[in-house]
This record gives sequence, C-alpha cells and structure tokens, in this order.
Amino acid sequence: MQFLVVEELPVHRELAGRLRTLRWILRRIARSASFASVSLLVGFWSIASCQPSEPEPQSGGPETENSANPNERADSARKGKALLLEVKGAISPATMDYLLRGFKEARERESSLIIIRMDTPGGLSSSMREIIKEILNSPIPVVTYVSPPGARAASAGTYMLYASHVAAMAPSTNLGSATPVQMGGMPGSPEEKEDSPGGESEPRSGQESGPGGEAGEGKGDEPRRGSTAMERKVLEDAVAYIRGLAERHGRNADWAEKAVRDAVNITASDALEQNVIDIVAEDTSELLAGIHGRTVQMAHGNRTLATKGIRIEEFMPDWRHELLSVIADPSVAYFLMLIGFYGLLFELSNPGAIYPGVIGAISLLLALFAFQVLPINYAGLALMVLGLGLILAEAFVAGFGILGIGGIVAFVAGSVILMDEENLSVSLPLIGSVALVAAGFLAWVLTRLVALRRSKSVSGKEHLIGRIVEASSDFQGKGRLRVGGEIWWAQCEEPVKKGERLEIEAVDGLTLTVSKKE
Repeated sequence: MQFLVVEELPVHRELAGRLRTLRWILRRIARSASFASVSLLVGFWSIASCQPSEPEPQSGGPETENSANPNERADSARKGKALLLEVKGAISPATMDYLLRGFKEARERESSLIIIRMDTPGGLSSSMREIIKEILNSPIPVVTYVSPPGARAASAGTYMLYASHVAAMAPSTNLGSATPVQMGGMPGSPEEKEDSPGGESEPRSGQESGPGGEAGEGKGDEPRRGSTAMERKVLEDAVAYIRGLAERHGRNADWAEKAVRDAVNITASDALEQNVIDIVAEDTSELLAGIHGRTVQMAHGNRTLATKGIRIEEFMPDWRHELLSVIADPSVAYFLMLIGFYGLLFELSNPGAIYPGVIGAISLLLALFAFQVLPINYAGLALMVLGLGLILAEAFVAGFGILGIGGIVAFVAGSVILMDEENLSVSLPLIGSVALVAAGFLAWVLTRLVALRRSKSVSGKEHLIGRIVEASSDFQGKGRLRVGGEIWWAQCEEPVKKGERLEIEAVDGLTLTVSKKE
C-alpha cells in the first residue's frame, strides 16, 4: 500500500509558527491581567480596611446651645480633624506656595480646622497679602499660633495673626514691628529728611529701633507719617490694611496701628490683656481646649468651633518647599535661566558635549519651577528671550552690530521689567554684569569678523592669486607650471624661461594667468 506524502509548504509553517506565538502572548497577557486584577482587589480591600473610623459628632455643648441662631453654624456635623501647618523663617513665595497647598489639602481632607504654627521675622508684602486673602476667604476656620516659646510673629507675621479667625500665642513669645521696611524707589535716590525738635532726625522705616524695642516717636506725640511721599503712601496703606483686619475680628486696632507706625512689640500676656490676641496656650492640646465653643466670623456668617478632642494631622513642608526656598529668589531664578539657555545653546552647537546640555536642561527646569510662584511679567521674559536670540544671531548673521546692540537693549529692558512686584526684582548689578558680558561677547564676535574679512585667503582660488612661483620649463604663450605640487596650465604674454619667477594674476578654470616678477 502506498501512502501519499504531502510536504508542508513553507508559508504554512510560517503561519503556524506565528499562530503559536500569538497564542502564547495571549495566554501571558490573560495570566498577567488575572494576577493584576486579584492584586488590585486585595489592595483596595486592604486600604478600605485600614481607613480609620470617623468619630461620631458630639452632642450637647456650646454648639448645641447656639444652633438656634440662624447666623451661626455649628461644627458638630463636620469631621473632627485639624490640619497643622508649619511656618518657620521669612514669608516668601515658597511659604505662600506651601500654605496655599496646605489650605487645598485641608479642604480635600474635609478638616474642620487649620492651625498655622508660626515663627517668622517677617517677609515679602506680596506673599503675605496672597496668604491673607486665602485666610479671609477660607471655608475652614484658621488658627494662627505663635509657638514654641521664644518664637515671634514680626512684621508680616503680625498681619497674618490679625487676619486669622483665632489668634493664639504661646508664653514667652512676642509680635509687632509691622512697619514696612522697603519703600520702593530706585536705590540711592535722594530722600528728604525732616528734623524733629531737638535736632534729631525722624527715624526712617527700616532703621533699628531704640532700647526697649520701640522706635522714636517723631515730632512730639504726633504719629509717624513718613519722611517722603512714597514712605507716607506705603505707611498709610499698611495702617489701613491692618486696621481693617483688626476691625473684622474685633481686635485692638489702635495697637495694630502703633505696631505699623512706631514698630512697637508686645509679649503674649500683654497681647491677651490688650485684646490683640484671643488666647495664650502652652501647646496645641491646650489651644484646642481653650477655643472650644468660640464663635468666629467667617466669610459667610459666623461659626461656632467644636475643637475639644479633635484629631491633629500634620502637613509639614516637603522637598518642594525646601527647593523653592532656595531658588525662588528672583536673582537666583534669573541666573538659573541664563545658565540653562547658554548650556542648551552650547550643546546644540557642539552635539555630544553632554555636560553643558544636562546642566542647562536642569537649570532651565529649575528656573521655570521657580517662576511659577513668582509674579513674572511675560512681556519681560519675552524681551529677554528675544535679546538673547539676537545676540546669538549676530554670531551667525552679518548684521554689522545692529542685531547685537538690539539684543542687548531688549535683554536689559526685559530683565528690569521681569518681575511685576517692586519688592521682587532682579538685582541691578547682576543685570549690568550679564549685559557687560553679552556686550563683551558681541565685541569679540565683531572684531573676529573684521579680522577675518581683512585676512588673506589661505585656501581656494583666492589663495593662488598673488603667489610667486618659478617656471619649471621654457614656454611661450601657453605652457605647464608646477604650483604646490600640482601641474597647471599657464599663459603669459612674454616668453618664459626655466627658473624665472612668475606671479599669478588670475585663475580661469584650470589655467593660470601669470606675469614675470622683476
């Protein structure tokens, strides 16, 4: 019996192999998906089981007694959590970014209270005002607590304390010295001086106060008004601002005005006695117990606090805050941007250098990270980029200095108007130094271009013109000539003998026009 053997075609074998591979891939995907699904279910179950049970709202107490008032809302229905924020050091854009993120976190966690534990010597007016706006419009009551003992809430900290719904201090702390110390104007501008009776000039803002922590009173018993129009403008604005905050929460507005005009300070016990703050507490536990049942004025009506026994959760400063604290200085961010720009430019001009590109990319990203919390004028930023582009274009385009000069002007103008706030500006010496470096680079490029145009050619046909050679053979009219190891056709109006010196006058294709050199 004979059997018919059919040989499997190569196409069939390839198709069968692909099908087996596809089935293997599908099985692996299905197995991985099953494992991932089980893992997700187990993870969700673990997270759900680990969630702490929410405490039931307490009944009775002051919030129940005041619930009959339609203008007041009790906190008994809210979850018993307080979010603790930490402010140490100067009030800066980094501090503002941290507190704004903390307020957002408190809303997401559905906290019933925000506690700002503060120890600050003051800071920037622009950052302080943004923080105060957030405090005044917060749907969650804010408690500003000057702690630990030995801490202070000076300058901008005093304003934040007055803006808070509850102002608290620990023993052995102080606040005050709320006089604006940066009055604007150009550095070195002349200022009028007014002499007080007795021959001593009136103390200016930013000067050291006398013994006891109080500045001079100026002219007699009159309140301090400032010695220049700009100082008076800023001072009166600060006085009106802090008096408005004091009147909103029923605190001592007269002392607040003295803290601004005369830079006076006050201790915790005296502040409580003079109605500057609401409570003095040793720690947060005593603080929460002391403000329980207190009615505070919110943006939309009053609210009675229920804080006894609530849980405190911390939202401490992270790496983002620490990084911004370093790079959020306008001069630092400005310098990082320059390093980033030139680093990337060098990398693009010399591919493979690696180090300039890596350093430039990191510096540029850090600068952009800092710019997000700084009040940037985008017109100034665009002028800076345009100026740098024009300066670099001068090196590649024959602009005869026009592009470079225009680039320097645009760069300097953009650097000056880069920041929208008067108190936040790039250092003028830094801008001048960078502009001088750019001008030096431009001058070097222009001198190199002029030198190259005046220099003699060293390659091509232009290199041959004017060259002196010796005739290697006799010829008349047209003959051969050796030039630099090459054989050229040469033509001359006069008969040429071997060894005569000839000067190349012109080049036409592969023919040289020469003449005898006497």
